[in-house]
Amino acid sequence: MQESKKQNFLKGAAILAAASIFVKVIGAVYKIPIQNILGDAGIGSFQTTYSVYTLILTISTAGIPAALSRMVSSASASGETRLVRRYFSVALPAFIAIGIVAMLAMFLFADTFSGLMNNSLAAPGIRVLAPAVFFVCIISVYRGYAQGFENMMPTAVSQIVEVISKAAFGIAAAFWLVRMGQEPHIVSAGAIMGVTVGLGLCVPLMVWYKRKIDHGMEIAGDPGGMHGRANVLGRLMKVSIPITLSASFMSIMVVIDNSIVLGRLQSVHLMTELEALAQFGIYTKGLTIYNLPPALVVPVSISIIPAIAAALARGSEREAGSVMQSSVKLVNLLAMPAGAGIMVLAGPILTALYQDTRQITATVLLIMGAASFFVCLQYITTAILQANGYERVALLTIPIGATLKIALGYILVGNLKIGILGSPIGTLVCFIVISALNIIFIIAKVKNRPKFSGIFVKPLLCSAVMACVAFFVYELVHRVGSGIIGSGRLAVSAYLATAILLAVGVYAALIIVTRTITIEDMKLVPKGEKLAKMLRIR
Repeated sequence: MQESKKQNFLKGAAILAAASIFVKVIGAVYKIPIQNILGDAGIGSFQTTYSVYTLILTISTAGIPAALSRMVSSASASGETRLVRRYFSVALPAFIAIGIVAMLAMFLFADTFSGLMNNSLAAPGIRVLAPAVFFVCIISVYRGYAQGFENMMPTAVSQIVEVISKAAFGIAAAFWLVRMGQEPHIVSAGAIMGVTVGLGLCVPLMVWYKRKIDHGMEIAGDPGGMHGRANVLGRLMKVSIPITLSASFMSIMVVIDNSIVLGRLQSVHLMTELEALAQFGIYTKGLTIYNLPPALVVPVSISIIPAIAAALARGSEREAGSVMQSSVKLVNLLAMPAGAGIMVLAGPILTALYQDTRQITATVLLIMGAASFFVCLQYITTAILQANGYERVALLTIPIGATLKIALGYILVGNLKIGILGSPIGTLVCFIVISALNIIFIIAKVKNRPKFSGIFVKPLLCSAVMACVAFFVYELVHRVGSGIIGSGRLAVSAYLATAILLAVGVYAALIIVTRTITIEDMKLVPKGEKLAKMLRIR
């Protein structure tokens, strides 16, 4: 049973990881040409607009998927399927109401939000995004319900539909508006419209998946007594509100930080609004790439919550501990090399994607590459705390990190010698602090906790060697190739691809040779033992 549950957890994580990789690739296909169309000032406006949407979106939905998946998982593990349906029937109308309120707030107060962001050009984009918040409130309930059965397929498929629609409609709208001669902030609003369209298309898809999950489900259990609708709503809010508040601190931090950065660039550096947006656009280019490693980790953090909750409901603490150990190890094996690779190849990555050879942009990305690992570590440690019933801990750790980021942003961006570099530095410090505090709480509070020392050292050493290989291979092929095919954008892309492929090969060999990954780990993967024999993993 324990091995089966681990396989369910890893299968769910694998489904979401595959979908998330696809989503991030398509998202890059969407954002990179949009950024090239809009230029630095336009993409700066795009990002500030999107951060307001993210804030209201997080307030509306951050807690419900995690809370509902945890409650559904526990009830399902106990065979109380009637209670499972009660949870859903209470959650859906509640979050439809929240979605309507959030949508109206975004539409009616768009000018107020844009003024608070020190970006008067953001209002059209905020209004375009208003219906998206309503749609995602509905979608989040369906996703949480499916995740409670450790069924990650609805979440994965809806993410894919959303991102394909976002890219198709967003790029088409941006090109059309550019041809019409519209201003960059109007083009930015058109590009964002794809988000709303994509989410709208996901709603009927999630309804269909829910019916498929319910088909043939045997109704059992008694939802009466303490499981009345009012009590269920109270329990749902009791679990979801702390998660929402902790997650909202991050989104609030981003909105405040964006406002501070734009304000300090205008007041201290004496830039115009457009000049400040152009500087912020440099930081945004780093954000687009820095978000790629977390794409591999978010699926793991989503999957472990119902897996751990179900194990604890059965009284199997050892199983819960094994899932936590596996999840942190997966994060280290994925996020460490990704972050290291971004750091050592920051310049070539920017040249290949944006034809941007400025040193300041490369420095921003280098810092963000380091921060990306700690973002991943924060995700997984927060998920472990939430799954074990310590969701309120994040109400302490995340505000501490957020406060540091805001303070550092104000001080460093206001320094004439540092400028926009202050924002990524604040991000790095923020997530280092949150991750460290989360780990301290896990060690102090969680039984059968992960053995952190044993799952950090080897991935770190392997990642360091991989980073050295990536750097020196790129330098070698660039020097050799520049005399043959030059140093243009396509040539740099070829050199970059060569360095990445060789570095990944070396890393894969290292984690096998050093037994960073063992046959015990491979047993958790479907057909992993056969693959381990092929690769001679012991």
